[in-house]
Amino acid sequence: MKLLSLRICNFRPFYGEHSLTLAKSEERNITVIHGNNGSGKTALLNAFTWALYEKFTAALASPEQLVNRRAIAEANVDQPIPCWVEVSFDHDGKQYRVKRECCAYRKKDGSIEQAKSEIIMQFVGDDGRWMFLPASQMPEDVISRVLPRSLHQYFFFDGERIENITRTDNRSEIAEATKKLLGVEVLDRAIKHLTTARKTLEEELEGIGDAETQKLVSQKRQLEQEAEQLETRQLELAQELEHQTTRRQKLRQKQLELSDMEGLQLQFDTLEEDEREIRERIQQSKKTLKRAISQRGYIVFLPKVAMQFRSLIREREERGELPADIKQTFVQDLLERQTCICGTALHEGTAACSAVKSWLERSGLSEVESATYRIEAQVNELESQLDDFWQEIDREQASINDNKGKLERIQDELEDIREQLRHSPREDIRELQNRLDEVDTAIDRLTTEKGVNQEKIANLELQAGRLGKQLKESRTNEKRQKLVLKRIEAAQEAIDRLKQVKENRDVVFRKQLEQQIEELYGQISFKAYVPRLSDRYELSLVEVAGGQDVLVGASTGENQILSLSFIGSVIERVRHWSKTGLIMGPDSSTFPVVMDSPFGNLDEIYRRQVARLVPLLANQLVVMASQTQWRGEVEQEMQPRIGREYVLTFNSPKVDCEEASIQRYGQVYPLVRQSQNEFEYTEMMEVERRE
Repeated sequence: MKLLSLRICNFRPFYGEHSLTLAKSEERNITVIHGNNGSGKTALLNAFTWALYEKFTAALASPEQLVNRRAIAEANVDQPIPCWVEVSFDHDGKQYRVKRECCAYRKKDGSIEQAKSEIIMQFVGDDGRWMFLPASQMPEDVISRVLPRSLHQYFFFDGERIENITRTDNRSEIAEATKKLLGVEVLDRAIKHLTTARKTLEEELEGIGDAETQKLVSQKRQLEQEAEQLETRQLELAQELEHQTTRRQKLRQKQLELSDMEGLQLQFDTLEEDEREIRERIQQSKKTLKRAISQRGYIVFLPKVAMQFRSLIREREERGELPADIKQTFVQDLLERQTCICGTALHEGTAACSAVKSWLERSGLSEVESATYRIEAQVNELESQLDDFWQEIDREQASINDNKGKLERIQDELEDIREQLRHSPREDIRELQNRLDEVDTAIDRLTTEKGVNQEKIANLELQAGRLGKQLKESRTNEKRQKLVLKRIEAAQEAIDRLKQVKENRDVVFRKQLEQQIEELYGQISFKAYVPRLSDRYELSLVEVAGGQDVLVGASTGENQILSLSFIGSVIERVRHWSKTGLIMGPDSSTFPVVMDSPFGNLDEIYRRQVARLVPLLANQLVVMASQTQWRGEVEQEMQPRIGREYVLTFNSPKVDCEEASIQRYGQVYPLVRQSQNEFEYTEMMEVERRE
């Protein structure tokens, strides 16, 4: 995906129509938009996300108020006031244009009525003319295939809040959306079609099979239907969880805006962050325990076996069988020469020959001796690790118990704060807390149901697999029934192998993505922390101490670096996998990154490193920044790659407004100036670039 242009009309602070063309060449891939705080940078970021996904960032205040206030004030009663955003982009060699529009109406009583938004999408046909999408295709589906909806916040983001990426609750969506970028949906479609074909064959088998076969097929279908119903319910639960989580975030934001809440809210946020970190430490300790037990747990049962093994060795040593004092090859050589070392002839059938042959059995113990003492050395080594194993187990178990104690204390403190809020003298605070309690209860209920359903699904799949095995092993002489069974078996085998391929791909891709994140984070951060990406795509920072991962409490700046590293790594890995042919489906290796205020919480070293690396990772970069964020190391690093620049000019109706300006290439551009009327609004002008 490569962004070409953005056009807006009466959207938020922008009165009338405005447009900007985005830099897109490989050498100059940066578009810079300068603007003071409150001038419309966040609105521009949300213009992209609203047009493409009908979504807004958390930083956008009053997202329901989209239409420019000046346009509303100047319109006649019941006259439609247009408000739209149009985004043009190129993907996989085809050019698209997406336009989302909503109209507002000013009523006689002064209220504003805003209609529901509508989206239209066009593309350039082979003849070079713009064409509308066929009725069978939805614009949202086309956009989601280019850049999944659930991943859009990684490519269109508010830099001052980017650290929230590492704390998002929508882990399953992140995982699925990342897999979609990798083309795994091709495998999903194949599995889906094969499953449908297998079910059709099973229906045929039920119609022609004997009574036992029909019974097995019916039971298996019933189990699979129950599993499918639960899978559908799981999707509903995931959507409801996302909705409740969003509600919770909005309610918490409202709490922050209450003056009486500042101190308590700060304490509450600190406790919640501590709670999250402690839970992650407990989870990490449990993973370490599982790994230690799975890899070395068997040595706990070794002492008794080792004692029996040594007893056998001692017995053989007492009988003189160990150590062996003669080699088998030596005895065989004597028999072949038919002469003993004492000179006696060893002819077949003689007593001397028989006596020497009796040494063959005893001499064969030399190989046994070598293997026995080698095994004994290994047993001794393993036994020496037993104390270390128990120490590790005790250490991790003690850590779990200690952290559980801390967790209980934190939860008690959090509950005390909630109690204070529930009994606050202010009604609005009490109401907010009661609503939060309802949301938290709903989230707990949904999470529990989701976990229970997952166990039920696994159990149903296990039972269905057993019935499938019985069908496979059933004996029948009916030729047609045998043929259908073979086809069912082939379809199921293909499904199982495709699922394994999908799982293997996920493991490989996730591991490589984690390595890329570690590499990028290491280039930016001066701390010896190591990023970790779990199988649920959870990002965390650890410090490796004594060969063990110790979770660290990352600062806001470090979480920003971690999140930027994740975004850059996704871009870099998908680009690499696409070039090497590992990704199935159309090329999805080109991504834009649109950043609003990306350097606000970073110090000078981090600002310079990020400004240097991000333009190299992103195929296209749009940076929105204030003067203080832009000047200095950021400008120095990005200047050689700037293709286009714009300035947002805020027109203030205040009589005594303090005007501001920015100088670019010897020319002065206003950032804030006196409005020529009673309205505040923003204008956009392109900077005339001179090298």
